[in-house]
Amino acid sequence: MFRINNPNWINKEILNVNSVDKYSEEFLLQLKERLRKVVSDKPQVTVCIAAWNEEVNIVRCLDSLSRSKSQTPFDILVVNNNSTDRTQEMLDQLEVQNVFQAIQGCGISRELGQQKAKGEYVLLADADCLYPPLWVDVMMKYLKKPGVVVVYGKHSFLGDEIVPRWKFSFYELGKSVITEIRHVKRPYLNAYGMSMGYLKKFGLQEGFVTRNIRGEDGRMCLDLMKHGKVMMVRDGRSRVWTKERNFEKDGGLFNSIQKRMLREAVRLSEYFKKPVPHDTKTSENNELTTEEYKSALKSKLGLKKSKSSK
Repeated sequence: MFRINNPNWINKEILNVNSVDKYSEEFLLQLKERLRKVVSDKPQVTVCIAAWNEEVNIVRCLDSLSRSKSQTPFDILVVNNNSTDRTQEMLDQLEVQNVFQAIQGCGISRELGQQKAKGEYVLLADADCLYPPLWVDVMMKYLKKPGVVVVYGKHSFLGDEIVPRWKFSFYELGKSVITEIRHVKRPYLNAYGMSMGYLKKFGLQEGFVTRNIRGEDGRMCLDLMKHGKVMMVRDGRSRVWTKERNFEKDGGLFNSIQKRMLREAVRLSEYFKKPVPHDTKTSENNELTTEEYKSALKSKLGLKKSKSSK
């Protein structure tokens, strides 16, 4: 996918809001009414959103979901993960179904969410993401296929004055190649909680990792693979949009892309092998710094060179 502009369905009026006080009373009342109309009392699927200090983002997220054009009955459940800002206030004002998880961690929040979910299926969503009108229906179309227990969709980054959309497009073109390679034997590495669905009965059997550690979504996907197929949803109508926070943490777009390219180069050979069975509830993440990835890549290239010279 190569797109130089943000999609037209996004509500641009609230895209750059940086304070809940900037949301007008009229807008919030209209949003509450749209949510009331779109949410079903007898949902087939529950959209479960974990939120930690997302007072501004959760409103944008809910605004996008309120504009869903879904033939699939769904409800929305927000898990307030011990937020200290006005997240709970916004949920109450919008009268959104929610539960409170005092223990910090996305995994344990998602676990509570699936336990409280009313639907037969669960669609995971993130509070800082925007969802297109057909997201629920497209995801469910694939999740209902025979033998499928997990689906995951793709995502793109919103452009702004600092980083224009076309720059993200080049990055995403490269990323899509790696995504296809990983899907063959290691699809769980592509499964992110911003756009992932599964059969709740199997999710409850496996359970989320309850430690406060990143990758709880991929770990769940890996555990669910024993129950059936994992499908990648390539349909562009299900593509989720978000602002990229990690680029800022890594010191800008260039530094972040450099780190990610090095990481993929180091791990590339592993993607063609089946994963070694391990306990997803106790294993640790193996995330390195940019310099450590550089060192690891040099070491790999050095090993290859020494082998070829024998």
